[in-house]
Amino acid sequence: MIYYAEDDKSIRELVVYTLQSTGYEARGFENGEALFEALRQTRPELVLLDIMLPGEDGMQLLRRLRESEATRDIPVIMLTAKGSEYDKVKGLDCGADDYITKPFGMMEVVSRVRAVLRRTKRREDGEVYRCGPIELNVKTHRVTVDGKNVELTYKEFALLKYLLQNEGIALTRDMLLEKIWGYDFDGETRTADVHIRTLRAKLGGAGKYVETVRGVGYRIGGEG
Repeated sequence: MIYYAEDDKSIRELVVYTLQSTGYEARGFENGEALFEALRQTRPELVLLDIMLPGEDGMQLLRRLRESEATRDIPVIMLTAKGSEYDKVKGLDCGADDYITKPFGMMEVVSRVRAVLRRTKRREDGEVYRCGPIELNVKTHRVTVDGKNVELTYKEFALLKYLLQNEGIALTRDMLLEKIWGYDFDGETRTADVHIRTLRAKLGGAGKYVETVRGVGYRIGGEG
């Protein structure tokens, strides 16, 4: 999922349409408030930010993203009419991963998105995620609790990784099914429940960090 904050409706809809037509899921938002409301529900793979927004501008939103534990590592591309070297340096210094100046071609946007996602994927391949005594190493495909190995199936590992990538965020059962089992998976939501149950059991006492969010789904990041 890619989020795009842009107050110009025509530009916003065109970029979202282009991303969707090239195989990405995308949603547009007219201001930062709407963007952060969506971020509280799910974590996107990438955020596109316009600088000139009503209320908080793009730079302020970028700082908020980088200051929050839940969003600091989400890749961000700035899309803006401000093209001076000062603005570009300021955006990159604040933590932007790339910078595109208006007017831009749609294929340029798609190309930059692909490039940033490729770089991010390479970084993720070596990442280590932690929550309490739980540690997951992507590169070695290893999970430990208090330093002791925990043997997980492929799906259990993918499920734990996704929860850790979205620490503190409630994920619905449908979101888990889409991410872990694929868009064409036609099983019932109880599949997610069963895997959460076995994951908790294998994590032992640390299983309490995988919380049930009543009426929503699950999240990791606290003691249930």
